[in-house]
Amino acid sequence: MQYAGVEGVVDVDCDVLVIGGGIVGLSTAYALSRLAPGTRVVVLEKEAGPARHQTGRNSGVIHSGIYYRPGSLKARFAVSGAAEMVKFCAEHGIPHEVTGKLIVATEREELPRLHALVQRGRENGIPVRELGPAQIAEYEPEVRGLAAIHVGSTGIADYGRVTAQLAESSGAEIVYGGAVDLISRRPSAVAVRTTSGLVFRSRMLVNCAGLHCDRIARLAGDDPGMRIIPFRGEYYDLTRPDLVRGLVYPVPDPAFPFLGVHLTRGIGGGVHVGPNAVPALAREGYAWSVIRPRDVATELAWPGSWRMAARHWRYGAGEIHRSLSKRAFTEAVRRLLPAVTPADLAPADAGVRAQAVLRDGTLVDDFLIREAPRTIHVLNAPSPAATASLPIGREIATRALRTLGST
Repeated sequence: MQYAGVEGVVDVDCDVLVIGGGIVGLSTAYALSRLAPGTRVVVLEKEAGPARHQTGRNSGVIHSGIYYRPGSLKARFAVSGAAEMVKFCAEHGIPHEVTGKLIVATEREELPRLHALVQRGRENGIPVRELGPAQIAEYEPEVRGLAAIHVGSTGIADYGRVTAQLAESSGAEIVYGGAVDLISRRPSAVAVRTTSGLVFRSRMLVNCAGLHCDRIARLAGDDPGMRIIPFRGEYYDLTRPDLVRGLVYPVPDPAFPFLGVHLTRGIGGGVHVGPNAVPALAREGYAWSVIRPRDVATELAWPGSWRMAARHWRYGAGEIHRSLSKRAFTEAVRRLLPAVTPADLAPADAGVRAQAVLRDGTLVDDFLIREAPRTIHVLNAPSPAATASLPIGREIATRALRTLGST
């Protein structure tokens, strides 16, 4: 077998080859098994197990879909995905809980944005209840705000367990421990080689590589029209978890796809505080000390990085300040939870968001799925992708099967 740049014996032949063993990639494999039983699916994951990056390093929230533009993929898939995720967890005995959450305005200039969220929630079919200060205290006695909304369909789940169950239920062959380093397409098939020396041939390739999805697209010979700019989200654990009963969020700034520092009581009863959003110096840069020159060079070479920085430098400077100063981070938390002190915050594991940025500096605010010959690229799938993973996987699987059926 010989493809451009890929030579050797084919180790595995399959119908669909999925790159990426996070929740989106494995949901795609799961959907393929449901929509077209007998389809041979292989999933490639460079790590030693699934869900090692975005999927396993988030706050575990089942999002309601209230934030997202009506009609967008995020709105459609989050609303339906939240209900599906609760059902999936219940069927498989995966820890989860529908807790509801508060979105709290702490300053008068946030009130119009809060009221806009009420309207958006109703447009997306999400039940919301408006609250005054006394009603906020009924839900969260230690939280202070001018007004809030209660979103009843928000919940929490163990997405690591969800991903493991998707892998098991999909029946896919999952190959761990080798990153993709070569891709070659012919009209009839796609060949992929990994750093472990294995060669795979598939009728269809699905790129769910998350933090590396743009690189995989370029390896396949496609111009994704964007670059992944990694943003690290830093968390603390609240050492006095009794201060918070459930989930408490600030009113987000609509100019950014980030939700701000929030309080999340997780499955185990602990309370996560965060995340912020600071530029990471590596695609998998979970601390300031993790620096990958190749990743930094890629970011600096992309015109969109500079345009984004010029447009949003003030916001970014504030995030960096809160990253470097625990006291500044605490002050951001105190807007919602006045009783918290720096001593109440213990460092926790960080996550990195794979944020797509266009050439003009626009931060892509919806899921971005693009098709090429015998290839589907998932190019922007940060939060709420875990919540929306089941309908996202079904959408990708449907597109892949349509292509297979036409060839």
